[in-house]
Amino acid sequence: MSNTIILSDFRFEFSGYGHYKVTYTSPVTRKSWSVVTNDMRIIDDTKNADDPKKSRLNDLKKLCKSN
Repeated sequence: MSNTIILSDFRFEFSGYGHYKVTYTSPVTRKSWSVVTNDMRIIDDTKNADDPKKSRLNDLKKLCKSN
């Protein structure tokens, strides 16, 4: 079973000036991981993009899971 990562797997919450709390929820296990980041480049490339690239979504997922 191969599930593709999509933007709706993430939840973005503004967490102060230049910071976002990003929560990734696995579509298979429904387990969640969260991180607070000030990396606005990855936020712009995912949340603020019209059509985010899969590679950037995977980068964001790795960031959430590494914390």
